[in-house]
Amino acid sequence: MHSLEEGFLKSLTFTSEQLTTLRTLGEYRGKQALYFQQAPEVLKGLQELSIIESSESSNRLEGITAPARRITELVKYNSTPKDRSEQEIAGYRDALNLIHQSANHMPFSTSVILQLHAWIYRYLSSPGGEWKTTDNEIIERLPDGGKRVRFIPSNAFETPLAMESLIQRYQLAIQERCMEPLIVIPAVILDFLCIHPFRDGNGRVARLLTLLLLYHTDYQVGKYISLERIFEESKESYYETLEKSSHGWHQGRHDLMPWMTYFWGVLVRAYKEFEGRVSPLKQGKGNKTDHVSITIKSIPHPFSISDIERACPSVSRDLIRLVLRQLRDEGTIISEGKGRSAKWVKRFT
Repeated sequence: MHSLEEGFLKSLTFTSEQLTTLRTLGEYRGKQALYFQQAPEVLKGLQELSIIESSESSNRLEGITAPARRITELVKYNSTPKDRSEQEIAGYRDALNLIHQSANHMPFSTSVILQLHAWIYRYLSSPGGEWKTTDNEIIERLPDGGKRVRFIPSNAFETPLAMESLIQRYQLAIQERCMEPLIVIPAVILDFLCIHPFRDGNGRVARLLTLLLLYHTDYQVGKYISLERIFEESKESYYETLEKSSHGWHQGRHDLMPWMTYFWGVLVRAYKEFEGRVSPLKQGKGNKTDHVSITIKSIPHPFSISDIERACPSVSRDLIRLVLRQLRDEGTIISEGKGRSAKWVKRFT
């Protein structure tokens, strides 16, 4: 579609800072294999935590919520969903697992896109896996209860052909022109969201496609660090850059750079988190106490003991509690709440 037209892509220019970011991401990709070969227990814990956070954050961006305990039960223990919100979270969980297990066998195609949409709706009575049959709009809900139209997507009649064109242009850019994947992938995601091919669930499918396409191009950080969680934590920039880059999209006169630069920033942050959690251990500098301490310091949001247990599966709860008390006494973290619902937050000085 419009962002993937040859003339549009050739017209893009990059600042020295943007080119440095691209090189940095390429270096991260080159180093990731070194980490994958070691500390399997650490990586297993990170992957489990990533799936939980991704299932929670991607749905919460759409206003779909459930208690943290239930999300853990749904994702970690494959519990049966009890209501609509849990059904949608369970569907996203299954789609994530499908990508993590089978990404290399899932080409970027209309059938795979429809399959992913069907999976996030698999526990619901309403059908998934079908293109929209009526026109839709991208709406922003305002704090006062009102709403405004952010963008008017492609109409329903145009959608099937638009999606076929998107697939073809992606394949042409990647396979025949051998273009830089980190330029092509955010362009694809923007075009997908501007087409908005489904009645509902477009944002969640876009985030699943982000993970899938990054897998295809060997940027595997999304397996261990939740990109959806980073999108949610920076959601103002997430929505703002998408809106800025969609202006003039129908005419092919849009500015891809706000969204693309933000997208790269998310990946840089994810790789920094990943290396922060595994690098000291790989170099032989950390024992179990260090592992817990590094994990705590790398988590950017309030966390519970269960979060640390998932990220450090080889460490006992007693040792985790000991490290938490030590960091509390040092003034590094503070506790909010009591009992099983207690959360810990880092202090900033």
